[in-house]
Formats: sequence, C-alpha cells, structure tokens
Amino acid sequence: MASNNNYTYNATYNHSNASNIHTPYGSGDPYYNEATGFITPHPAKKGTSKWVKIGIPVALVVVAAAVVGIVLGVRAHNKSSSASASGSSAQGAAGGASGNAKNDIGIYPTATDSLYLLPIYPSTTNTALFTSPTFNPSAKSSLAWPADPFQPANPAPTNVRPDRPRLIAPSYKWQALPDMIKNDPYLKQWNDTIFGNATAYYDLPVVKYFMDGDSGILDNAREIKMRIKAFAYVYRMTNDTKWVDRAYKELQNAVSDSFGPSGDLKWNPTHFLDTAEFTAAFGYAYDWLYDVWTDDQKTQIRNNMLTYGLNRGLIAYNNSDNLWTGWWTNNTQGNWNCVCNGGLTVGALSILGDDTTGTAEQILGLTIDNAKANCAQAVTTDGSWTETANYWYFGTTGHSEMVSSLMTATGSDYDLLTVNPNFWKTGLFHMHITGPGSLFSWGDHGPNKFSTTANAMFLYGDFFQRPEYVLFQRDQHDAPEPWSMFWYNPTVEGAFWDGMPLDHFFTDQLDQWAAMRSSWTDENALYVAMKFGKNQGHQTHNDLDVGDFVLDAMGTRWAGELGSGDYRSENYFSNDTQESERWLYYRKRSEGQNTVLFNGQNQLVTALPQILQNLTTGEAQGSSTVMDVPSDSTALFTGDLTSADASYGVTTWKRGIRLLNGRKQVLLQDDINTSTSVMWRMHTNATVSVDGTSATLTIGDKKLQMTLLNPPSGATITTADAVRLSTDPPLIDGQVDQPNPGVTWEGMSASDFVTPPSVPIDNWSLTSHNSS
Repeated sequence: MASNNNYTYNATYNHSNASNIHTPYGSGDPYYNEATGFITPHPAKKGTSKWVKIGIPVALVVVAAAVVGIVLGVRAHNKSSSASASGSSAQGAAGGASGNAKNDIGIYPTATDSLYLLPIYPSTTNTALFTSPTFNPSAKSSLAWPADPFQPANPAPTNVRPDRPRLIAPSYKWQALPDMIKNDPYLKQWNDTIFGNATAYYDLPVVKYFMDGDSGILDNAREIKMRIKAFAYVYRMTNDTKWVDRAYKELQNAVSDSFGPSGDLKWNPTHFLDTAEFTAAFGYAYDWLYDVWTDDQKTQIRNNMLTYGLNRGLIAYNNSDNLWTGWWTNNTQGNWNCVCNGGLTVGALSILGDDTTGTAEQILGLTIDNAKANCAQAVTTDGSWTETANYWYFGTTGHSEMVSSLMTATGSDYDLLTVNPNFWKTGLFHMHITGPGSLFSWGDHGPNKFSTTANAMFLYGDFFQRPEYVLFQRDQHDAPEPWSMFWYNPTVEGAFWDGMPLDHFFTDQLDQWAAMRSSWTDENALYVAMKFGKNQGHQTHNDLDVGDFVLDAMGTRWAGELGSGDYRSENYFSNDTQESERWLYYRKRSEGQNTVLFNGQNQLVTALPQILQNLTTGEAQGSSTVMDVPSDSTALFTGDLTSADASYGVTTWKRGIRLLNGRKQVLLQDDINTSTSVMWRMHTNATVSVDGTSATLTIGDKKLQMTLLNPPSGATITTADAVRLSTDPPLIDGQVDQPNPGVTWEGMSASDFVTPPSVPIDNWSLTSHNSS
C-alpha cells in the first residue's frame, strides 16, 4: 500500500464590480401579481437542470484531498427595489429609529431574487426595527383572533361543530378577517393576491385530464384543489355567487365522462395520492360553500366524493381490490401517508351529518390512528423529513390540513402534533435547509406543487409557540394563499433571524447533515451544506449521495443539485436495492452527485456513515440585517464515509467541510486510502476553461479561479457534460436518461484569500486552521 499523498484543491473566486440586478418583488415572473407585488403560488415545473459537472479524476493508490474556495461578498447597499404594493415601506422605515419604526416597517422584504424567489431584506444596522421573535397578543389585541366558541369537553372525531364552515376556517374567523386584513400588511397583501389568483383562474378552461405516467393525475387533482380554494375564499369574502358557479363547473368537470375512465377508478386510486387530493378538493368545496349549494348540488358533490374517494379509501385500507392501492397504510412514514390520510379525513369531516351510508365515520375510525403511527413519524429525531427537502412540502401540507381540519371541526388534533415528540423541530429543518441559492434539495424534487406550500410553518409556529417559523414563512413567495389567512397569527412580531444560530447540525443517522452560513438576511451570503446519511429508507426518493454538498455565495448557487429525473421514466421508482434500475439514471447515480466517485461505481446502498465531529464557534445573528462576522468565526462537519464504498478497495474515506477566514472561504477535504481510481466531482453551471491543474469558471464578466495546490502526480482538473460514464452499465429497454444542459456562475476577488495548513481530518478542531 502506498503512503498517503496530501494535496489541496484551491478555488479562488475573482469578481468584477458588476452589480446584481433585482426587480421588484416577483416582477418578471409570469405569475407575478402587479396589484399586490407578490408571486402567485405556482408549480415548480418539471424540466431539465442546468447543472453540469467539474471532475477531478485521480488515479492513485492513496489519496487525501481538499478543496478551498474563497467566496468574499460585497453587500450592495444601493441595490434597492420598490417595496411591494401593500402600502408598506421597509426601505423608508430603515432610515430612522422613531418610536413607531417597528410598526411602520410593514412588509419586511423590499424585493425578491428573480432566480430563486427568495426575499431580499433591507440593508440596515438599525436594531430598533428588528427585535426578538415573539407573539405579543397584549400589545396587538386588535390583531388577536377571537376565541373559538366551539370548545367540546370531550372531543370526538364524529362530534363536529354545529356551524359551517367547519374545516380550517370557521365562521367566527371569517367574521373577524376583514378587520384583521385592514390592520395587518401581510394579510392585506395575501388577500389581494388570492383575489388576483381567483380572477386569473376564473377565465381559464377547466382542468384538462392528463395521465402523467407514474405521477398519475396528481397535477390535475392539485390544480383543481388550488382553484377551488381560491374560488371558495373569494365567494366568502364577497358573497358573489359567480365564484360558486365557477367552482361547481370545476367539480362537474372532475367527474364528467371526458375526465378519465368510467366507473369508480375515475380518480385513479391505483395512485392514491390523486384520489386523496380530489377528495380534499371536494371536501373543501362542500364545506366552504355549504350555505349556497342547492340540495341537489350537495347530493351530487357528496355522492361523487363517496363513490370516487371515500369508498375507495375503505377499499384501500382493506386492500380488497387486488391493486394494492393501500400500501401507504402500512409502515409508510412520509408524504404518501400524510396526503392520503389527510384527504380522506377532510372529505369525511365535510359530509358528517349528511352522509347516511356510515362511510365518513368508518374513514375517521381509520385515518387518525394510522396517521399518528405513520405520517407524524416522518419527522426524524433531529427534525429532518424522512424523504427529501422538497417532499417535506407535500408531507407537511397533508399533515397540517388534516390537523387543522380536525381541530376546527371537532376541537382536537388527537395528538397528531405531539405523538412524535420531535415533530416541532421540523420547522428548523425547513429554515436551515433553505440557503440564499434555494434549498439544499437532495434527492427527488417531486411533481408540481400547485396547492402545496410551506404554509404549515404558520400552523406549527403558532401551535408550538415558535414565532420564528411564522416570521420566516410570511416573507416567502408561496405564503399568499387561503390557508395562510387562517393559520397566521398576526400578533407575531420581531425578526426570525434575531438570535438565530448561523449553523445547525442534524445528526439522526437517516440523513446526517449540516448547514453553515454567514448571514440569514444577505442574499449574497455564504451558505454551505453537506449530508452523509443512509442511502436507503427514503421511500425511493433519494440518490446515492453520501458526502453530497451545495455551495452558495454572491447570490448564486455555485455547486448545485441535479434534482429529479423524469417520473415517467422506465423503472424510475423500482426499489432501492443495489441492483435497482433506478440507479442507472445519471441523476440518481453517485456520479451525478457532488461527491467522490470510486472506480466509477455507485455507492453501496447499505452505507452507514458516521459523524466524527460537528463543531461551531456558535455565532447567532442579531437584530441587524447586516451580519458582522468575527474573524475567528467558524464551523466544521466531518464524517467517516468508508462504508459507502468499502467494496471497491476503499480502506478509508473521511470527508470534512469547514468555514475559514471569517466565513469567507470554505475548505472541503477528503482523506482517502484506496487501491482504486478516484474522481472528485462537483456539478456547476459555469463556463469552465481548464489549464492543467487550474480552471477558470466564468459567468459574464465574473470569474472564478480553481487551482490544485501541491497536486499528486497524475492529478488533473477536467470538465465534461453531465452524462453517464462510458463504463456505466447500459440502460435497459425503455429507459431514457435526462439531459443536463447549461451553466452559470459568479465569482469574487481573491485578494483576501488565505491558504489553510494541511491538517488531517482526524486532527480538525475549531482552531486547527487559525494559522492560515
């Protein structure tokens, strides 16, 4: 065995002074609402990713590697945009510290990043504007929701409130809402956006039936649900029955002869998510518009919901149709269980008292306990979601709709929020997995979101008394929709970032990941995140990605994720065994991740990585939106990843990542002992020019320089298209790999670059690199 060879990959970022351009909040997006300044919640469309790869192939017996990147940023203090059209003026308020400054600031973000749709906050050190997050009902009594008059002493799932609506938005909240909207800028803006959305949907043709391969008719179901929510909301705010008529038109279409097959399979119960979402849409329509439906309309809506939804739910629970439509009821801790149980629960609650068949009662006798044993357990011990960052959206939306509907209709959540003692942590998961360049979105991204949002953060924040969840979500582009109007607690005040740690480590073995950043409020901040974790146990939504990472800086994602493949692809969801055909697709293979590739082979699905260290100097952001990072501020995350590739002649593989130079640089190091070939891989969307052991990455007039320091003999930087290796096993008949075209990057000056000492990962500490 050869002796260890130590070398460092050194990436320096050379940046011109060309400024970024930010449009007003959402402007330029086709779903932008000019009246409100907010983005309409809309689907993340399927498409090809623009990330391609940089590879560093090294054919050595023993390898130890490191990557250093300087990501110095200049905050663009003059990069302003008009505030959103709610009458608020965050920029104006930022100039002074009057006694009413906190009240005057209104909507916090002044603009949005047009690429990632993330909020941009005013640049100010005026700490009078932003204070610790809290709920303050005594100071905001005019914005406190009235107490619910329905307070049963002994709640039961079949004992529902006497008035309508009973789901999510009881009548007492509707009565209070107009005054709340007048006094809260966020509620006003969301209300305006919902009206704008409903107007846009009104003139669209009814949703056209489309069977989308393995995703079934889920897009259809969620789009209809999204429209029904908007139409019903605007009717209840205006009493204009044209919205009722338009909602009924959508409901009739969803059960018409032209919409799918005849018989009780119309809502595609073989992909039960579809059935559940249709059932929820019909449930909300039945309940929210109950007082205006004719008896005949109620009968039609109720019977269709029973035939195509609730009765199919009973069949699924009994697995009595030989289609295995109820597989999700059995030890399925993820979005399927949440969405399916949630939709059935909503439908059953909506027709209780009118249903003479007893089906609704039977459904409620099944879904609640099953969801407690499965859906509620999808949050791991550290708050992470068992599937992926994007599937958190689907799961928590189903869970929160079910919880809220039970609470408002019957007076209890039946421990769905508390049966898992770690469930409250999932808001932290969502916050830390969001960087300036969007999510650290490992694995699959899922189908189009439509009515799926992160607005469960409002419900969870209020219930668990975590005001930072509420404050974080209210500035996001998907906040304005009907659920927000009733889950949001307007007595919240302060800033989510005040007191929020810059670093967080998630140590449950299923995922094992870390997030580190230089600021919560600077769109140019450095953000780096890395995951170890298992390659199995994610409901076939994961990649073979032990050691994967992303890197954001200067408002750009420098190292990124390729995301989902085409869900209609042959055997895409086959299984997660080592020989699964899922792993033939580039985006799911180890070579499609930002990690090390050994001998050109996929990682082992049995990988059990071990965290070695997770350390931080512990800085938290204060009330200012300008974070002043101490020069010795750092964090590190290291692990032993040998088990991911132990069958390929890998004796040792340890990977570590840390921040340097006052969080201006990132060191990524691999200590490897192996007898096989090694390729260090990173997917980027830059234009790359290679010169031996260095590379220049270019976007516009900005450049990034990447250099190998003290490279071992034979080490080179190469670039190539993000496609399968020529040595990969062939695709099977019917499989087609997705392309990954296009690149973009940004850089920064290397004038403050420091070269760290060479320190084995086993010897890393918070001060081990201070001499650099």
